[in-house]
Amino acid sequence: MGEYKTLYLSTKDSVAVALSEIPANTSVIVKADLEELVVPILEPIRFGHKFAVKAIEQGADIIKYGEVIGAASTFIPAGAHVHVHNLEGKRGRGDKIAE
Repeated sequence: MGEYKTLYLSTKDSVAVALSEIPANTSVIVKADLEELVVPILEPIRFGHKFAVKAIEQGADIIKYGEVIGAASTFIPAGAHVHVHNLEGKRGRGDKIAE
């Protein structure tokens, strides 16, 4: 298991942020409060990018730093890269303004 730096601030979070380049097919440990998770990384994660620390069902909120940043547009397995290809933003969506 590699010693890769990550940022995981809250046990409510469904994603963590890579603070270094993380190659595919390795595992990282993320820690918040007393929780420690071992996450198998499925694909390369670039510095500053997010990865799922737990499986996220399609349509579920994606939580980063304790706040909702969007919803999963597809099922996201733990260890997968989370970005615009599988995350739909909820803020600034003029096409979804309530009437």
